[in-house]
Amino acid sequence: MHSPLRLYGRSGELAALDALLTRLQGGDGGALVLTAPPGSGRTALLAHAVAAHRERGTGPVLHVVAAPGERWVPYSGLRALLSAAGPAPGEPAPRDGLLALFRRTGGGRPLLVCVDDAHLWDPDSRAALALTARRLGPGTPVAVLIATGDGTGFAGLPALRPGPLDDEAAAALLDRLTGADPADPVVRGELLREAAGNPGLLTGLTARLTPGQLAGRTPLPHPLPGGEEVLAAHADRVGHLPAATRTLLLIAAAAHAHEPEGAGADLALVRRAAASAAVPPAASDLALDGPGGTAGALQRAGDRVHFREPLMRRALLHRAPPDRRRAAHALLAGLLGPGFAALVQRACASPGPDAALAAALEAAAAPPLPHADRATALAHAAALTPDEPRPIHPTGRRSARFAAAAEQHRLAGEPGRARALLARAAPAPGHGAALRTRGLLALADGPAPDAHETLLTAAALLAPHDPGGARDALLGAAEAAWAAGDALGYLDALTRIPTDAADRDLAHYRDGMCAVLRGRIGAGHLLLRRCLDSGARDPGALSRAGAAGLVLGDLDAACRAGVRALAAVHASGAGALLPPVLEQLAYAELRAGRHARARAHALDGLRAARRAGRPNTAAHLHAVLALAASVESGARECAAHAGAALAGAAPHGLVQAETLATWALARADLAAGRPAEAAARLDPLVRPGPRRGHFATRMLAVPCYVEASVLAGRAARGGEADPVAGAVAEFAVWATRTTDPQVPAQLARCRALLAPESEAAGRYAEALAHHDRAGGDFEQARTRLLFGSWLRRRRRTREAREPLRDALVGFERCGAPAWAARASGELRAAGAAVEAPEPAGAAAPLAGLTPQQARIARCVAEGATNREVARRLSVSTRTVDHHLRNVFAALGVRSRTELAGLLGNGR
Repeated sequence: MHSPLRLYGRSGELAALDALLTRLQGGDGGALVLTAPPGSGRTALLAHAVAAHRERGTGPVLHVVAAPGERWVPYSGLRALLSAAGPAPGEPAPRDGLLALFRRTGGGRPLLVCVDDAHLWDPDSRAALALTARRLGPGTPVAVLIATGDGTGFAGLPALRPGPLDDEAAAALLDRLTGADPADPVVRGELLREAAGNPGLLTGLTARLTPGQLAGRTPLPHPLPGGEEVLAAHADRVGHLPAATRTLLLIAAAAHAHEPEGAGADLALVRRAAASAAVPPAASDLALDGPGGTAGALQRAGDRVHFREPLMRRALLHRAPPDRRRAAHALLAGLLGPGFAALVQRACASPGPDAALAAALEAAAAPPLPHADRATALAHAAALTPDEPRPIHPTGRRSARFAAAAEQHRLAGEPGRARALLARAAPAPGHGAALRTRGLLALADGPAPDAHETLLTAAALLAPHDPGGARDALLGAAEAAWAAGDALGYLDALTRIPTDAADRDLAHYRDGMCAVLRGRIGAGHLLLRRCLDSGARDPGALSRAGAAGLVLGDLDAACRAGVRALAAVHASGAGALLPPVLEQLAYAELRAGRHARARAHALDGLRAARRAGRPNTAAHLHAVLALAASVESGARECAAHAGAALAGAAPHGLVQAETLATWALARADLAAGRPAEAAARLDPLVRPGPRRGHFATRMLAVPCYVEASVLAGRAARGGEADPVAGAVAEFAVWATRTTDPQVPAQLARCRALLAPESEAAGRYAEALAHHDRAGGDFEQARTRLLFGSWLRRRRRTREAREPLRDALVGFERCGAPAWAARASGELRAAGAAVEAPEPAGAAAPLAGLTPQQARIARCVAEGATNREVARRLSVSTRTVDHHLRNVFAALGVRSRTELAGLLGNGR
C-alpha cells in the first residue's frame, strides 16, 4: 500500500474526491469533471484519486491517458477505453454499451474510471462518455472522474474548477521542490511571481535553475527557462482556430504590454490593429463579441478585452515566431499616438539594443505617469541599453536604469519586482541609487538597524552627484533609527541632511527635531510649528508635518496633517507610501482619543501593508490596533494584535512597535483588574535598563505604570528609591515639553495616586479640572474611576458613587466595555444598584451571589491568590477569606479548582 500524493492548496478538490470515493465504496456511483488549464494539477488530482481508491482496496481502476502521439489532436476516446479495459467478446455500441463495459470491467466491485485530457477526445467519444456519466447513481458501483482543459461536451455534470494556487500553497510547493536548501528570497519571489499560482509552471521553472541560481549566488537567466511545456500546452488549446483568429489573439496579447497588470487591452485598439492585419471583420466580431470565437480565450468587459487565463497571453507571445510577435507590437506602436504606450510597443518590437529608443523611454518615465508605468518604461530602457565600458558611465547606464526601474516598482508597492530588477542591475559597489532602494526595501520588511546602515552608506555614495537621492536616503535612515528606538542614530541621520534653501519645510523639520532631542525645547517647538503651518502638499512633507504635531503634542494638527497626507498619497498613486501614512494617521487619532477612527484607518493600513509587502509597517499597525482594542474590545483582541505586533517587531528590532504593543497589553490588564500583571509588563519599559522602551513613546505609558503599581501595592509612595516616584518626576519634566492637552490631567492623576491621604482628593480635583478643559471621555473616565475607588476604600461610599457613575457613563460613551465593567463593579461595591452583564458563561453560576462575592469568585477562578484579590478589590485578605467561604457554600464547590471549572476558568 502507498499513501496518496501530497497536494497543496487543493483541500476543496480533495474533499470532493474523497466524497465521490466514499459513495463508490458504498456501492453508489457518480461523476465529477475537473476543468482546469494546463499545469493546474488535473493529472495530479486524478493520480491522487487512483492511489486513494487502490489504498481502500474496494475495486479496480480503469485509467485512460492520452498517448504521446495523441497529445494535441482529437482522437477516439472510445477506442482508448476499450484498449484500457482489455479484450472482450464483442465491442459494445458506443452510446449504449459503455455502462455495460464498465460493469464488466468492475466485475461486481466498485470501479473507478479516470479519464485524463478528455478535451482531446473526438466529439462522439465525449458525448458517449457524458451520456454514460449522467446515468450513474445509487446502486451503480461505477464512478467516472474526468479531467479536461475545458468543459466542452460535459455540461450538466458535477464540476470542479481548480484555480491558481494561493500564495501560501505556492510557497509550500516551492519549499518542497527546493528541499533542504531553500531558495534565496529574491529568487523565491521571482519564481512565485512568474509561476502565477500554476503548480506545473512553478515545478518546471524551479527544475531548470542551478543550485547557485536558486541560492542567489549566480544571476538568474532572463526570461526564466522551464515553462516551455506548460506555455506550449496553453497555446495549443487555440491552435485549431482559424489563422485570422490566431492573429487577432496574438494582437490582443501584444496589446497588453503597455497596460497596467490586470487592466486588459483597449478593445478599440485591438479592432483597429486586427483590421490593419487583414483580419476579416466577421472573424474579428465573432472573436471579440463572444467567447465562442476564441475557444473561450478572450472575454470582453465594456471597452476592455481580457484573457480569461493570464498565462494564455504569455503562452501566445511565447509560441509566436519572433518576427510575427515583433510585427504585432510594431503594428500597435504605429496605431498609438506619441507617448509611453507607443514607446513600450516599439521596445517590444525591437530586435536588439537601441540606445535612442532606450533614452526616449527613460525620458518618458516621469510624472504624471504612474509609478508602475514608469517602472515598465525604465525596465524596457534598461533591456535596450547596450553594454557600455565603465568609464562612460560610473556605474553603467544599463544598471542605472534597472535600479531606477526597481525604485519605481518600490514606490508602486511592488517590492518583489523591485528586488528582481535590482538583481538584474548587478551594480558596481559604488551604485548608490541601487543601495538606496535596497535600504528602503529593508526599511519596509527587514531589520531596522540594517536598513539604517545601508541607507547611510547609500547617502554617502549619492551625495556627490545626486543630492536629492542622498536626502531621501538620509530621511529613510532617520526613519529606520526612529523605528529601532535609536535616538543617537536618528540625530546623526538628520544632521547629515544638507541645508537647502529651496526646501524650508525640511530644514525646519530637521532643525526642530534635532533641537527637541538635544533638550532645546522652545527653539525646537518653534521650528516644528512652522512645519505644521507651512501649507505643504507633498506626501513626504505632510507626513513630516504630522510627525511634528505628534512631537509637539498638537494632536488635532497631527490628525489634520495625516488626513491631508492620505489624500496626497491617493493622488500620487505611490502604493508604497499608503501603509506608513495610514499608520501615522491611525496613531495620531489614537493619541487624540478617537479610537474608532484609529481602528478603521489602522485596518485599512494593515490591508495596504500586506498588499505592498511591508511587514514592518504591519507590525506598527497591529500595535495601534492592540491599543485601540485595550479600550474598545477587551483582552482577547488586544492580545491577538499585540502578539502579531511583537512577533513582527522582535526579529526586526522595531522598538517603537514593541513598546506600544506592551503598553496595550498592560492597559488591557488594568481594564480586567490585573494591576500586578500590568505593572510587571511596564516596569522594564519605564525604568532605566536594557529593555527600556522607545525614547519617544515610553512616557505615554507612565500613567498606566503608576496606576498599576499603586493598585498592586508596588509603589513606595515617594521614597527616594521608589521607581514609581522617579517615573512621575520624569513624566513631570516631559509634561513641560508637550502641548498634549491630556498630559497635565494625567500628571495630576499620577500625583494623586502617590499623594498622602490628606492631599489626594485635591490632586484628583486638579486632574478633573484639567480634563474639563481638555475633553476626552476615556482619560477623564479613568480619573473618575480612580477617584471614586479611592473614596470607596475610605468608606466614603456616598461620595464615591457620583464619580464612579460618571466614569461608567464616560466609558460607555467612548465604547470601552471592559473599563465600564470595572467601573460598574466599583459602583456596586459602593452600594449602588447597577445592571452589569456578566462574562459569557458565568452569569448563571454567579446569579445567586452578591456583587462582591461574584467579583471575588471571578478573580479566584482566574487563578489569583487571596492576597492578589484583596489588592485588586481594595479590601482586606480577611474580607476575601470570609466571602470566599460563602461562595464555596453557595455554589456547592470544595476547592478553587472546582470553582475555576464551574466558571470556565474565568472566561
